[in-house]
Amino acid sequence: MTLAFVFPGQGSQSIGMMKGFDGNAAVRETFEEASAALGQDLAAMCAEGADAAVINATINTQPLMLTAGVAVYRAWRAAGGAAPAVAAGHSLGEYSALVAAGSIAFADAVKLVRVRAEAMQSAVPEGEGAMAAILGLPDDVIVAACLEAAQGDVVEAVNFNSQGQVVIAGSKAAVERAMALCKEKGAKRALPLPVSVPSHCALMKPAADKLAVVLADIQIAAPQFPVIHNVDVTACAEPAQIRDALVRQLYRPVRWVETAQKIAADGAGVIAECGPGKVLVGLNKRIAENAQHVALTDAAAFDALKALL
Repeated sequence: MTLAFVFPGQGSQSIGMMKGFDGNAAVRETFEEASAALGQDLAAMCAEGADAAVINATINTQPLMLTAGVAVYRAWRAAGGAAPAVAAGHSLGEYSALVAAGSIAFADAVKLVRVRAEAMQSAVPEGEGAMAAILGLPDDVIVAACLEAAQGDVVEAVNFNSQGQVVIAGSKAAVERAMALCKEKGAKRALPLPVSVPSHCALMKPAADKLAVVLADIQIAAPQFPVIHNVDVTACAEPAQIRDALVRQLYRPVRWVETAQKIAADGAGVIAECGPGKVLVGLNKRIAENAQHVALTDAAAFDALKALL
């Protein structure tokens, strides 16, 4: 059966998130490589008993989640698991997918996402931006509510995560106005998210410009298997196209519904989430109902995945 891998992004991190892989050599070596690249102990940062505030800081979350996704992928391959026919990642997870596909060297990617996180945080001072999840309202109604609520500020629909679940982002006051409007228009819930950066909206354009400068010096190869990019729902083979997709991803929406639909439509019968948590499995079950879904949250899940293939 055709296999697809999807890699989670920010929001899936947690204290003790790699406990299911205790003693796994590939996981340990991957965290050691990332720690050496950044000069800090990433494994200790997310170990049981660590400070949740530290791993939830964007500049730490991004390299941690990249490393976790790559570590699980390497452990899967070391255990005799097959390479996927296609891959994708949710926002930051796209970088994990590109590393897995051999498009970006892991050490380069770790440093790159740290720069990405720093650029995002500096683009909007903490407390001035916001994000919120809107549940139970059609996409077009949410988009219209954002347009009405903007009033000269920025608020946009930025994560199309599943049918009936859309995240909006922008300046704090505009997001609050949009949340109120969405409730008036019948949203079941409008939940503010505990984030310090309003990702994937126009406020991230300065961060994207900084990222573009750094990306220009990063060696990028054609992926060994297709990686579907969030911004266009297409797979790119040319390094210049990949750089462009990663830059635009910062200030354009994550089109996850379309991404999961494309993966399924192209023949993936099994979609495995490669990294901590089960966020993408939860979304994908609602989007690609006919596929089998597995979360690789521990080494035991490898056997379950192999049994499906």
